[in-house]
Formats: sequence, structure tokens, C-alpha cells
Amino acid sequence: MSQTTASTTSVQTMTAFARMPGARLHLAFLFLLSCLAFVPHARAHDAIATSAKPQGWSYPYSCCSGIDCREVSAKAISERPEGYVIKGTGEVVAYSDTRIKDSPDGEYHWCSVAGANDSRTICLFVPPNSF
Repeated sequence: MSQTTASTTSVQTMTAFARMPGARLHLAFLFLLSCLAFVPHARAHDAIATSAKPQGWSYPYSCCSGIDCREVSAKAISERPEGYVIKGTGEVVAYSDTRIKDSPDGEYHWCSVAGANDSRTICLFVPPNSF
């Protein structure tokens, strides 16, 4: 078989495949899948390094989609008998609430919807209690 005949046969085979129902969708899916194989894995938003955690740490995906979390001063959070109070919103997060997390660096970190200062709490990282 000559090279021209082989090329023509390949083109005819590809053309016939492209005419099959769903073939273009199948090819598009395979192309997308191959592209995703080279995309680096996404990471949760990282907390800024502190003296307690010089390498920093990552907020869990359940708390942060990249913009929701940030360190806040101890003045922004108060402890009351009913729980932690977010001073900017007045929201009370009970001590038993699953949104309360241990802070790896000993600082307060607040994760709120879209990182807004006036939205509800997704997670609150709190330092360990002093005795």
C-alpha cells in the first residue's frame, strides 16, 4: 500500500468516526480529560505564616474556597457563656458547634461566606484555651 493510499484510508476512517452519533462529544470529552491531567491540583487557601507555624498551614476545603478565610484579631472575637461572638456581625457560634476548629497557629481565623465582613460564619479557628 502506498503512502498516499494509507493517508487517504486514515482520513476516511477519521471522517467516518466523526459522523458516528456522539463521536464528537466523545472526542471533546477525551480532549478535556487529557487537558485536566496536566492541571496542577487545587489547594485550599493558605493561612499566613506565623511564629507558631513558620511554614504556614492550609485551611480545609470545607471551610475555604480560596477567599473565605482570614486571620482576625482577638478583639474581633469574644467569648461569652453561650459561645464565641463575632463582633462585626453579632453572630454567636456555640462552643459545641462543628464549625469551631482548633487553630494550628494559636491565632483566631474566621471563614465567612465570600470572605465578607457581614456574612455568616463557615468556620472559626480558635486558639487553645488558657488555664
